[in-house]
Amino acid sequence: MKIIAIGRNYAEHAKELNNPVPTIPVIFMKPDTAILKDNKPFYHPDFSQDIHHEIEVVLKVCKEGKHIGEKFADGYYDEIGLGIDFTARDIQNRHKEKGLPWELAKGFDGSAPISNFIPKAELGDLYNLNLRLDINGETRQDGNTKDLLFSFERLIAFVSQYITLKKGDLIFTGTPPGVSKVGVGDHLEGYLNDNKLLDFFVK
Repeated sequence: MKIIAIGRNYAEHAKELNNPVPTIPVIFMKPDTAILKDNKPFYHPDFSQDIHHEIEVVLKVCKEGKHIGEKFADGYYDEIGLGIDFTARDIQNRHKEKGLPWELAKGFDGSAPISNFIPKAELGDLYNLNLRLDINGETRQDGNTKDLLFSFERLIAFVSQYITLKKGDLIFTGTPPGVSKVGVGDHLEGYLNDNKLLDFFVK
């Protein structure tokens, strides 16, 4: 299982970090050791003083494919959940300044909490899904998949031109605006439409 993540897939998030709005998907990866399941606590690492939350819709790949045509791509994922792409923003900024890869900022242990998954057939219009992150009872991020720059099908088609997708792979599809720092003791709750799928603490 691999985690493929998409950067800057909501224009307003790109703008809030003073990044250009991309014309093709921005791809990075996390190792499987980044996965954090079952609402277990996230342990704040001591190597960063600026860990940011990024809530995202996550697709679960249901069959192997490569060079997938966009018109066929909806057959390659069957479940949807929520995830958080925890990012060590201080490390990422230093690496960006030097033109270095993001792995240390994005791929550390526990940096990819994921929820349970819901069959996509139960969710209705996949391009009108609300995703929201509350921290300590206050809404920090509130977005909708209608604002995606690149559709789920476009992402699957694009990624599969370079990387074979396999059953069980996860695709983090990008975060809406509102990212900010988390601290020890914070209580994170993530919602997909009205379904609370994430509910855990930072320790």
